[in-house]
Amino acid sequence: MVSLFALFGPPAITIFLFAAGTLPYALWVTRKKPSQPARWAVIGSASTIAAYGAGTVYGLAFTNPLDVCGSRTGNGVYMDAGRDYSLTSVNVHAFPPSITCHWTSGHSTEEVWFWATLLLYAGLACSVVCLALLLINRTRRP
Repeated sequence: MVSLFALFGPPAITIFLFAAGTLPYALWVTRKKPSQPARWAVIGSASTIAAYGAGTVYGLAFTNPLDVCGSRTGNGVYMDAGRDYSLTSVNVHAFPPSITCHWTSGHSTEEVWFWATLLLYAGLACSVVCLALLLINRTRRP
């Protein structure tokens, strides 16, 4: 079976990071009184960072992707949890984050959660649009 950290760690840490970021965000909003686009640009950037971290399974994708895919048996072979298939290869892509495990049965599994990619692109889009609005508003000032 895949380690509990690989299974539950990224969503839990993502939620924790959002929760931990609310205090500095709240202090910034109350003290500086930023505009709406500036607020949304910060929220989009934070979402992008958290989603990218979750998508890379907090470094396991780059340091040891085999542990993300399956469990290592006593003889060093990585097996699919609940099945009798051994791991043949792993494809890791940095952007968008993707970990694809290929098994001897011929099927492949994607280990990055679907919401990580959606949140990554939504955060990027939000940040880019809001930063563009901030630049447009800044150039219009006398």
